[in-house]
Amino acid sequence: MTETAPSLDPDTLDPVALAQALIRIDSVNPDLVPGAAGEAQVAEWCAAWFVAHGFEVRRLGAPDRPTVVGVARGSGGGRSLMLNGHIDTVGVAGYDGDPFAATVQDGTVFGRGAFDMKTGVAAIMVAAARATAADLAGDVIVTLVADEEFGSRGTEDALAAFTADAAIVTEPSELHLVLAHRGFAWFEIELTGLAAHGSMPYQGVDAIAHAGLVMLAIDEFRARLEAAAAHPLLGHGAVRVSMIAGGTDAATVADSCTITVERRTMPSETPDAVEAELHAILDELAAGTPDFRFELRRLVARGAFEADADWPIVRAVTASAERVFGAPPATRGEPFWTDAGLILEAGIPCLLIGVDGGGAHADTEWATTASVEQLTDVLEGAIRDFCG
Repeated sequence: MTETAPSLDPDTLDPVALAQALIRIDSVNPDLVPGAAGEAQVAEWCAAWFVAHGFEVRRLGAPDRPTVVGVARGSGGGRSLMLNGHIDTVGVAGYDGDPFAATVQDGTVFGRGAFDMKTGVAAIMVAAARATAADLAGDVIVTLVADEEFGSRGTEDALAAFTADAAIVTEPSELHLVLAHRGFAWFEIELTGLAAHGSMPYQGVDAIAHAGLVMLAIDEFRARLEAAAAHPLLGHGAVRVSMIAGGTDAATVADSCTITVERRTMPSETPDAVEAELHAILDELAAGTPDFRFELRRLVARGAFEADADWPIVRAVTASAERVFGAPPATRGEPFWTDAGLILEAGIPCLLIGVDGGGAHADTEWATTASVEQLTDVLEGAIRDFCG
């Protein structure tokens, strides 16, 4: 059986219907797809929904790329909880069918953002409204953020304006509790050589040849990372060369070559330490290679995330999930980075739990309606336990 998405009713407390309404609103990130719709329309719809359910509303960031925050104030003396989800999506080029139809078929909702992550957004909105309908002591802060798929400006804006005693991020996780994820850093290595005629290469310094030495050294570094003791949830760190460019023509010794390196990091590794490690590798090559000249630039770095199973928020979500599932929830780590890394860096204990489904960034995206409802129930119970 197939159902079409409902009209945009800001009063709905049905998480699947709300997810359908959100999916129908194009919010493709324009930093990924120039000229795309962005988050303004979906943010305004969510703001209207918050007002209809008694939340205070704040808009953060640029008007065309807004983050919207709904706050339900507690009676006082309780713990505050931040619920975080992103309202931007990746592009829809090549999507199989209408990416904004938001149809439900055989217990599955389809459309761009169905998995990543408008169902998770719908679950936190409904759970927050249901939980705060009763008197809670602590504040509930729902941050629906822009730009997670590119630069995470929305979560940065939210953390500049709000804090909380704990947070839950509803990135999709197949209803597992995600207690760790890897960080990442991107570096650019610029190697400087000396141009010469290709018939007399000894008169020049070949930057591409030096790049080969760097690639060999990075591969040796990768082997050392993989030989280290594995993290129980994340395995090993990783390093690889992701891009290389150099040379001007076939008859000239390359006077420059640029390598881009991606490093995936463990919770024990800081961005500064990772950069120092890579710099040491290059220093060693420079010491042993005549005319080896380099410049190392950090392009971006995001720290890894790891939760403590004894944190009160982890215990609250675990207990609520066990009530909903009838069994303790499974736990896992993720190889990719999420905004939970920024939230933890801001000093807010957090974890991730999200819907079941698949097709993130793919040509068909879906989530199971049962998992949307279960996630909503888990979140509602956790909010009551933590903020009550």
